[in-house]
Amino acid sequence: MTSRMDIRNIAIIAHVDHGKTTLVDGMLKQSGIFRANQIVEERVMDSNDLEKERGITILSKNTSIRYEGVKINIVDTPGHSDFGGEVERVLKMVDGVLLLVDASEGPMPQTRFVLRKALELNLVPVVVINKIDRPDSRIDEVVDEILELFFELGASDEQLDFPVVYAIARQGIATLDPAVPGKDLQPLFETIIRHFPAPVGDADAPLQMLVNNTEYDSYIGRIAVGRIARGSISGGETVMVINREGSRKNYRIGRVYAFEGLERVEVPQASCGEIVVVSGIEDIMIGDTITDKDQPEALPSIVVDEPTLEMTFMVNDSPFAGQEGEHVTSRKLRARLYKEAEKNVSMRVQDTDSPDIFKVAGRGELHLSILIETMRREGFELQVSKPEVICRKDDKGQLLEPMELLLVDIPEDKMGSVMETLGNRRGEMVNMGPNGPGQLRLEFIVPARGLIGFRSQLLTETRGHAVMNHTFQGYEPFKGEIKRRYQGVLIAFESGEATQYGLLGAQGRGTLFVTPGTKVYEGMVVGEHARDQDIEVNVCKKKQLTNHRASTAEATVKLEEPRTMSLEECIEYLGDDELLEVTPKSLRIRKRLLDKSERARAKKNSNLA
Repeated sequence: MTSRMDIRNIAIIAHVDHGKTTLVDGMLKQSGIFRANQIVEERVMDSNDLEKERGITILSKNTSIRYEGVKINIVDTPGHSDFGGEVERVLKMVDGVLLLVDASEGPMPQTRFVLRKALELNLVPVVVINKIDRPDSRIDEVVDEILELFFELGASDEQLDFPVVYAIARQGIATLDPAVPGKDLQPLFETIIRHFPAPVGDADAPLQMLVNNTEYDSYIGRIAVGRIARGSISGGETVMVINREGSRKNYRIGRVYAFEGLERVEVPQASCGEIVVVSGIEDIMIGDTITDKDQPEALPSIVVDEPTLEMTFMVNDSPFAGQEGEHVTSRKLRARLYKEAEKNVSMRVQDTDSPDIFKVAGRGELHLSILIETMRREGFELQVSKPEVICRKDDKGQLLEPMELLLVDIPEDKMGSVMETLGNRRGEMVNMGPNGPGQLRLEFIVPARGLIGFRSQLLTETRGHAVMNHTFQGYEPFKGEIKRRYQGVLIAFESGEATQYGLLGAQGRGTLFVTPGTKVYEGMVVGEHARDQDIEVNVCKKKQLTNHRASTAEATVKLEEPRTMSLEECIEYLGDDELLEVTPKSLRIRKRLLDKSERARAKKNSNLA
């Protein structure tokens, strides 16, 4: 066994918005991979359209830099716990992690989540305190909080002896002493080289490589990304692939690539310790082992936490089906969902008794909504149901449900209403403390189903002056029923086009979701009722015209601004008897049963039951 002193494999982990991708930008620029006159986008690693729009990392991505003859392979990971599957599988490729923490906010729920995974794998940590230039930074307190977090998560003595680097990622500077301003990121580079271990392996032993990621390239087909644990791999050689079930099959490797900056560069051969991309194996899956054909030996497969939330995806059968989308059949919907499950290891797809309905399970609302948004941009039409948590039973048959650790930062005067809201959602407060002048930070343990729809309610209660973060905590006994929605809805009475006159009559009943000219159909939800029961309204009603004019001019009545909801807000809003129709151009909430008499009959039968 020898050490590859010319390589370091590291991952950058952090909570959302603490500056991971911005720090990678600075490291790439200062390593000299860009030309002097090259125009470089901000957050260059966030290459996905949704990542750029939302300002978050969704997919783990690889890059590399060189510093004083050492190649540093870097994996940029998502910060949101909904994409924890991405984090869990890529941590198998690295020997250490850069834990990035905001100098003001300190360790947050997702910091705890990703750090726990890293410590369980015995990875070496280096802590980077970012944004030390913030006026509200509290560097010493944050370092103490991080140390306390390490203790809580059961870090070893070696892991507790972590070095601390202080940085301003946006300016591309770092220092080992916050009192001494930095000039560049050299202190960070030197800490990486000095503190992170070099990969260890036997280059002469039979090949072993675990597949941590798969992609598709339009030129070379399906490709596998992973780290060579033992031996070496060359383009054109014959290898054996052992899948999760243990079945074995020989394949001929196409090409082998290594990461150089943001590019994949073809290499004739790569040996142990290197992170590589391999082509030529068409049906390769995440968790498979690429090994020597004469001395095959499988590596332990990737194990990720099970999904906690489930939704039903189905073919769009509304009256407007097929008008806006390109892919509308169950065959295409099924193929797309199973293709997603191949590369998204924390997602599960399951067939049902109906060929048009599929169950999809994921880590949270954001995890599933990103899939839905991606599919609608690809031209799919579909319908989805209200999210439901996935419960389990213990050995004694007791029902257990997933719980979340929730942190909310709110103004002090809103504490009462927020605590009441979370109390109604079966939340239990476990900690409370100040978070700056006039601000409080509250910690709750809440059932995962209690957080569905909570974000929009929290923003309403605090008039937008609140920040919430949460992460999966574990399973606890079922906490009882939770009422999610306290208002009924306004349902379109007939199909047609919404008119100004019809909407004026309906807006007195509640809050509208549609504008004049919007096409609606019977059973479509067009607004929220002011009371707790559903009601039918005729938003297509037209004013009867006569040849008589009133002696007094009619008072001008203006329509109120309709409530517009994002995809996540629509998913949160859904009731038990409702579906969300998703097309490339529209989002429509509708009743499962569009006909009024059918809904009345179903309600009567449920009451009798």
